[in-house]
Amino acid sequence: MKRRIYYYDTDTSGAVYHANYLNYLEEARSEYLEERGLTVKALLERGVGFAVRRQEMEYKYPAFFGDTLTIETGVKEFTPYRIVFSYTLHNQDGRLIGRAETDLVCVGRDLKLIELPGEIKNVLQASAR
Repeated sequence: MKRRIYYYDTDTSGAVYHANYLNYLEEARSEYLEERGLTVKALLERGVGFAVRRQEMEYKYPAFFGDTLTIETGVKEFTPYRIVFSYTLHNQDGRLIGRAETDLVCVGRDLKLIELPGEIKNVLQASAR
């Protein structure tokens, strides 16, 4: 996924504010699923959602206003109830900006833990790295 950095993404130093990377990771995760035929909207309409269990971000170099980030997203692992996504972020010059992981649990409308539906497991199995 490509993500352009706008002025509003940055802090007073001109670098991306650290918490904004979480938004970029969510965008990348949503695109990853959509590229495989699973839209977050359709899942939510069926009562299938995800809650973040754990988030890690290792910052290697700042991204700045005007940069374009490439975010590579993959599935590191999954269980019947969890998905762990991994990401690498590079700028337009190929410089490593950071690495991240998001550990999600599958939840129903009541926010209680539910098992991943079969079609999600099938998609994840086919694309796990």
